[in-house]
Amino acid sequence: MERGSRDSFTRMGTLGIEEECFVVDDDGRPTSGTDELVYEHDPPEILRDRLDHELFKFVIETQTPLIEDPEDARETLLEIRRALVDHATDHGYQIAAAGLHPLAKWQELEHAEKPRYRSQLDRIQYPQHRNTTAGVHVHVGVDDADKAVWIANELRWYVPIILALSANSPYWNGYDTGLQSARAKIFEALPNTGMPTYFEDYEAFDRFERRMLETESIRDRGELWYDVRPHTAHGTVELRTPDGQADPEIVLAFVEYAHALVCALAEEYEDGADGYGRDHRRELLDENKWRAIRHGHEASLIDREMEGTIDLGELVDRECERLGVDGIKRVYERDSGAERQRRLLEEGPDALCESLLLGTE
Repeated sequence: MERGSRDSFTRMGTLGIEEECFVVDDDGRPTSGTDELVYEHDPPEILRDRLDHELFKFVIETQTPLIEDPEDARETLLEIRRALVDHATDHGYQIAAAGLHPLAKWQELEHAEKPRYRSQLDRIQYPQHRNTTAGVHVHVGVDDADKAVWIANELRWYVPIILALSANSPYWNGYDTGLQSARAKIFEALPNTGMPTYFEDYEAFDRFERRMLETESIRDRGELWYDVRPHTAHGTVELRTPDGQADPEIVLAFVEYAHALVCALAEEYEDGADGYGRDHRRELLDENKWRAIRHGHEASLIDREMEGTIDLGELVDRECERLGVDGIKRVYERDSGAERQRRLLEEGPDALCESLLLGTE
């Protein structure tokens, strides 16, 4: 059983960005294209070993190289996106992004044949058969394993902020769900998802990961699909909560915020702060996540002390001032992805599909 190690946590503040996107045809409709793009044709050099597919043959994933300097995140992400779009165009496809493709109907789409996914389909059944979700995962390097677990505990309260800001999936299986991020709710139907519990230290997390493997509850550590987790192979804390985004500026806002959060929490840990994680009941964290799923930019969240509520807009202002970031403020001030999708669908499905095509500038 492949496992991670305490020794993986060696570097502070590095970045990695994973994006799940949709392969679409000339009209922007979902189509099976990952076999051609991943297996049948060599991708551009920057995508070598950084291009894969997900459960469905219309969902494709990219990973950036290790980003040593956060100032390089923008150009690295754009370079990866350009390479993916060019690769798709060369073989007759386009690339789109959202938390769920609004016109995707899972019963009509092909599953991938990769043994890992075939195993998951057999074991998990219906929840995985319908899992057409796509998200953004941000990795931030942490230089100590216990510190990484402490940071992940604290980040649980921040997950709903990012989810609410990213809300970009109102439609699923051709139906308006009334949610702002249906992706998050669809994905939670899988085992080992959602808001994780508190872990005392790295040894506690390691015991949990090992037990899940030894009891065959999971086949590999990658099947711990929680919203935030210490990644024991990469030596990072991984935030897995945002919906997929066509606009790179939105992704970069989350990257900026995630990096600033992790670095600030690392300083708190090094200063001996007790933190709030131990006192945060999972049920209340789940309530905040539900509010983000249901209301998106209009959400009001239970505050970090778990004593009152605070509107998302006020919270964004506070976070920007506290951490010296501004990207999430710009995201908040524009229409959410879910609002934009609903508005564009009134113009017709073609306008909506065009709006989801992957941005590269």
